[in-house]
Amino acid sequence: MADDEEIDDEAVAAEWEAMAGGGGDDDDTDQDAMAAEWEAMAGAEEEDDGGGPSPGRVLDQDEIDSLLGFDGDGDAGEMTGIHALINSALVSYERLPMLDIIFDRMVRMMSTSLRNFTSDNIEVSLDNITSVRFGDYLNSIPLPAMLAVFRAEEWDNYGLMTIDSSLIYSIVDVLLGGRRGTAAMRIEGRPYTTIEQTLVERMISVVLKDMCGAFEPLSPVNFTFDRLETNPRFATIARPPNAAILIKLRVDMEDRGGRLEVLFPYATLEPVRELLLQRFMGEKFGRDSIWETHLATELWRADVDLHAIMDETTMSLREVMNLQVGQTIMFNKTPNDEVVLKCGDVPMVSGAIGRAGQHMAVQVRHTAERLAPSDD
Repeated sequence: MADDEEIDDEAVAAEWEAMAGGGGDDDDTDQDAMAAEWEAMAGAEEEDDGGGPSPGRVLDQDEIDSLLGFDGDGDAGEMTGIHALINSALVSYERLPMLDIIFDRMVRMMSTSLRNFTSDNIEVSLDNITSVRFGDYLNSIPLPAMLAVFRAEEWDNYGLMTIDSSLIYSIVDVLLGGRRGTAAMRIEGRPYTTIEQTLVERMISVVLKDMCGAFEPLSPVNFTFDRLETNPRFATIARPPNAAILIKLRVDMEDRGGRLEVLFPYATLEPVRELLLQRFMGEKFGRDSIWETHLATELWRADVDLHAIMDETTMSLREVMNLQVGQTIMFNKTPNDEVVLKCGDVPMVSGAIGRAGQHMAVQVRHTAERLAPSDD
């Protein structure tokens, strides 16, 4: 049996060797043809990729992010592509430098008024002033919150004030006699009660009054409370893509407190835009008493030229060109008529003409306030 098995193994090995030897040339030919076909297909795909995505290919998420200007984490990277075009129209608040001075003044006024309002130690601080789009800001408001819509009467437009839940519960707790040194309790999942809304409205009235006082030296304006909303969709005062100024304030009451944000659409500030563009120094908004006194003193010392106008007449160019030496020009003035003394084209005084020694003189009878337009 062992010999028969060895003979069968040798026969099988010989058969496989014959098959391998007989089909070697054909296998090489088939493999070469298949390699050439795969190489041609790869070359065609590279040409399609080099010219951009084919119409039938679907873009993956990385390619979509690169077109929109986002990095690998899904955040805006270098603000390229469509995202950069959309945000390029935002105006930086630094173009309105007076806002820093106005709201710094408002912070100091609020610190005093809120202390009197709550009878507690309150510190108000200004976090920052930024430019945002109105729609983006509404979507970023953490709920629950109260949104107060107020109206600028003189500017005929609206603004928005946002009070977060922490500040709402802190104010309610302080006004209703809560213990000092303990954080206000939050009750989530329910709407604000009428008592809470009424107390917050009183605080908003105090803040609006201080904001009126902060704008008073620049441009008198009256901010009036319009309505109180808890849903941001009902507090829409501008179109979502419109730019706006966002002022973030922090109100601290020992261990309690919260945030208060004021938003002005650029359309609201447009009537005072020229005033906000100016750069003033100091609390007095640019007035320098020393320079004013010096300027007034030097103005009184300034030398001016006065011209005594006897009379004026109108002649044609032909008559002027035909004037000859010795010819007399008649005026409608008599020796008793007054003459006008002018500085440039501005009449200053008028009086009677006469003689003082060897000089011509004018006796002043009327000042510039009493000169009639016909005297010119």
